[in-house]
Amino acid sequence: MGSTENELSLAEEALLQDDESKQYTGDGSVDFKGRPVLKRNTGNWKACPFILGNECCERLAYYGIATNLVTYLTQKLHEGNVSAARNVTTWQGTCYLAPLIGAVLADAYWGRYWTIAIFSTIYFIGMGTLTLSASVPALKPAECLGTACPPATPAQYAVFFFGLYLIALGTGGIKPCVSSFGADQFDDTDPQERIKKGSFFNWFYFSINIGALVSSTFIVWIQENAGWGLGFGIPALFMALAIGSFFLGTPLYRFQKPGGSPITRMCQVVVASVWKRNLVVPEDSNLLYETPDKSSAIEGSRKLGHSDELKCLDRAAVVSDAESKSGDYSNQWRLCTVTQVEELKILIRMFPVWATGIVFAAVYAQMSTLFVEQGTMMNTNFGSFRIPPASLSSFDVISVIFWVPVYDRIIVPIARKFTGKERGFSELQRMGIGLFISVLCMSAAAIVEIVRLKVAKEHGLVDEPVPVPLNIFWQIPQYFLLGAAEVFTFVGQLEFFYDQSPDAMRSLCSALSLLTTSLGNYLSSFILTVVTYFTTQGGNPGWIPDNLNKGHLDYFFWLLAGLSFLNTFVYIVAAKRYKQKKSA
Repeated sequence: MGSTENELSLAEEALLQDDESKQYTGDGSVDFKGRPVLKRNTGNWKACPFILGNECCERLAYYGIATNLVTYLTQKLHEGNVSAARNVTTWQGTCYLAPLIGAVLADAYWGRYWTIAIFSTIYFIGMGTLTLSASVPALKPAECLGTACPPATPAQYAVFFFGLYLIALGTGGIKPCVSSFGADQFDDTDPQERIKKGSFFNWFYFSINIGALVSSTFIVWIQENAGWGLGFGIPALFMALAIGSFFLGTPLYRFQKPGGSPITRMCQVVVASVWKRNLVVPEDSNLLYETPDKSSAIEGSRKLGHSDELKCLDRAAVVSDAESKSGDYSNQWRLCTVTQVEELKILIRMFPVWATGIVFAAVYAQMSTLFVEQGTMMNTNFGSFRIPPASLSSFDVISVIFWVPVYDRIIVPIARKFTGKERGFSELQRMGIGLFISVLCMSAAAIVEIVRLKVAKEHGLVDEPVPVPLNIFWQIPQYFLLGAAEVFTFVGQLEFFYDQSPDAMRSLCSALSLLTTSLGNYLSSFILTVVTYFTTQGGNPGWIPDNLNKGHLDYFFWLLAGLSFLNTFVYIVAAKRYKQKKSA
């Protein structure tokens, strides 16, 4: 009888412990003071409005500067077109390379919260400096007198570019951290919270585009009509609101501990595997070195299960006879854990999928370049109102704002019934759909150009560098398709690089996904240079001459459509071969 009572009490105690464990997150997250967090009090959607508000205000601030920067450089600092364009592209390139700095600091030392806090402060100082440079008469050159435009002095340039590059450092530092920090608010080990996390990425991208829409309309109008001091001051004010929104949510946030430098850990795996290149990897993966504890040796990271590919790297986790005899396993440059080895394997497995994002980014780059040039050669009048060709990019933003709720509330529930997946589509399926839509986008642009050239020929305007009587609203389908492609591909990338990355490398993987945007711009420039070189041989005007009526911009769009189709095929092969991350 007594033994039965003991068994019952043990069972009750086990149930109580199980219930208690379910009240806490299972992914290792802690509160602001480093204590385990209760699910009901922290994270989830209750913490997300502060993060989404921060992102919306920060993107409004960024695009409030970036959208019209070339105009300020040419009209107020009196730079030439080439110099202004070069300065803008160099700055934007820096904005997408700087995330690597923020990612390493977040993953290795500061954690995502403090990285966002510190770089947001740098960002705000840059915004304030830029506003002063546009407001204080001594910090900007005098206005033009007729055709005489006094150049900016070295001191005026120094103040302006100091502020501009502080912004680049600030936005780059927080860019890889905010989406990851938002996703940290959902417990990976809880199926219900995993579904909500997929929805978070959709609304995160939605908030980015709300900020972009306000900037490309209201802020640009202020800059053009009310002055640049106010036009830069309002984005600075929104950056202050972004910082305030972020700090307000502090008591509700869940935090992941930084796990040390991911670059150092990857180097340790390479060095250890080379050092032990003559050792034989055991058939039984359980013989490879791993800490006996339940938690990983890497701070803030759960253990990863062993995978069979890239076995050459497994040598880093082989325990040598000398290490076995001495019992000293502390030298990480000679012996790494299975989890540490798997971190590097995951990055290598991700590479083919990551690389296909570069071609998509090259297609996306056309929105601010050749789509605009195509629009300038069309009828931009709408009644008595003239539509600036660049403003049609707002249809891309409107498309994103339309597609995000449609995807989240309609497509996902329908897809879930057919696929059985909690998010409707897997991240890889979602990205693949977006890549295919990008093919349709470039095809639509090519068809519009064919029609435009036909109209130019019918009206005898082939030799005249003037717009043809074809309404610019013909471009709406290509912008709308590009917006749809963004919702599938870019948001899919956010999900993929967060979910598949090791716990202690999530900021770094987010930074690598952002790097595709920078490389896509470089690829677009390279393709354009090569095409121009070969198509202008023998005195030909080429595909993209100054007078587009004499060119064949449609051929260039078909070329990008073909590259996108080929890229989609390569992606399908890479996605089929990709093996998902395994937990221990």
